[in-house]
Amino acid sequence: MPQQTTRSMATQLSDVDYITTLQARVKELEAENANLLSRLAHCQCSEVGKKVYAPDDKTAEVTEPKISNGKSEETTKKKPGYKTRYLSHHSKRYVALKVMYFGKRFYGFSSEAQMEPSVESELFKALETTRLLVGDKKESQYSRCGRTDKGVSSVGQVIALFLRSKLKISGVNNGSSGEFVSEEQLEGELDYVRVINRELPSDIRILGWCPVPVDFHARFSCSGREYRYFFWKENLNILAMENAGTKLVGEHDFRNFCKMDAANVHTYMRRITMFEIYATDVRYEDNQLWVIKIRGRAFLWHQVRCMVAVLFSIGKGLESPDVIDMLLDTNRIPRKPQYVMASEAPLVLQSCEFEDLKFICSSDSGKALHAHLVNECKIFQLQTAIFHEAILNCVPLLHDQSLPPIQESKPPIQGSKKKGSYIPLMSRPTEPSYEERRAKLSSCT
Repeated sequence: MPQQTTRSMATQLSDVDYITTLQARVKELEAENANLLSRLAHCQCSEVGKKVYAPDDKTAEVTEPKISNGKSEETTKKKPGYKTRYLSHHSKRYVALKVMYFGKRFYGFSSEAQMEPSVESELFKALETTRLLVGDKKESQYSRCGRTDKGVSSVGQVIALFLRSKLKISGVNNGSSGEFVSEEQLEGELDYVRVINRELPSDIRILGWCPVPVDFHARFSCSGREYRYFFWKENLNILAMENAGTKLVGEHDFRNFCKMDAANVHTYMRRITMFEIYATDVRYEDNQLWVIKIRGRAFLWHQVRCMVAVLFSIGKGLESPDVIDMLLDTNRIPRKPQYVMASEAPLVLQSCEFEDLKFICSSDSGKALHAHLVNECKIFQLQTAIFHEAILNCVPLLHDQSLPPIQESKPPIQGSKKKGSYIPLMSRPTEPSYEERRAKLSSCT
């Protein structure tokens, strides 16, 4: 009996030790689990995986704000540290995106100038938020058709890059093979227009997308670009501007119609394929809005704005149309006369042309895009109405007899000076020629 009691007590002690050991192990596992959860929260691998492998188009869950107590909460902005490398092994396809933007508040299209905001930086923010990026610019094989300047707008800019694809097809790119989803495979694909536009600011919009082969380059595959420059007619001689503009058509050396970049550009021969000038149906009081349309394969830095500036001087009667011939004769005029180029605000990159490129926009995305642009037009028309009211309210002040008489004068046309103080282009100081710039660069190296 005492022997059985001793064995029973030993068993009880063994059970107690075992339970104690298990409890200690449970605590260790809980601590390890908490540590892993903390690390997982920082890298967000699980969240990325959930969004990528969702059976349906769940991007809306990422991009749409949640409404709580009447307040909108952007859930994605609470998840810093998104790394595109986590998507590198998922399906992707190479696509071209057609982009429009109103350039007033942007420091140009390119983000490389380190001036913010830029259109490009806003685009990549939206692509990152929507989890569409599969790498950085180099990894995604990013290219753009043009680098518009500060304040310039576009309704036809084109970029190209790899984006995440919703399609799960055998042979789809896994991040290293270089293959991509077939161009014919469109059904069931992500609605890139809808998804990206939801995250873009109101002055940028994606107008369409198109699958492209991996050797496509938004800049070098472009067969032509068209710019439009809007202006008020005022007292400009449109016929003289039109006659002068036709002299620009053809292949010429345009070094006297650009901002020279002698370090990177060594030929200034460019071909203008079309020049038109015509009236729009927009009027304000007795003034009508006109537009200059210029098309060519490629353009030099500030080329359109320089050409327009010279055309304005001709339209004001300050220069003869023959000045175009003189400026195009670089043997006779090797050094560009100093003149101020036309304002950037009325300039629009109208279109970038590519062979066999048809942009896609779903019916729902098209309706949403149309509604957005109509709303933006209404906002600007309201602003116009307010400024018009301000004009009407200042009229009594102009006729107030208690005020000194106001000398009526016509506003300057397109920022011009008085005709009496105008210095002809051929009499102005000149900039260094291309050869002089190259010689200076060589002496510095």
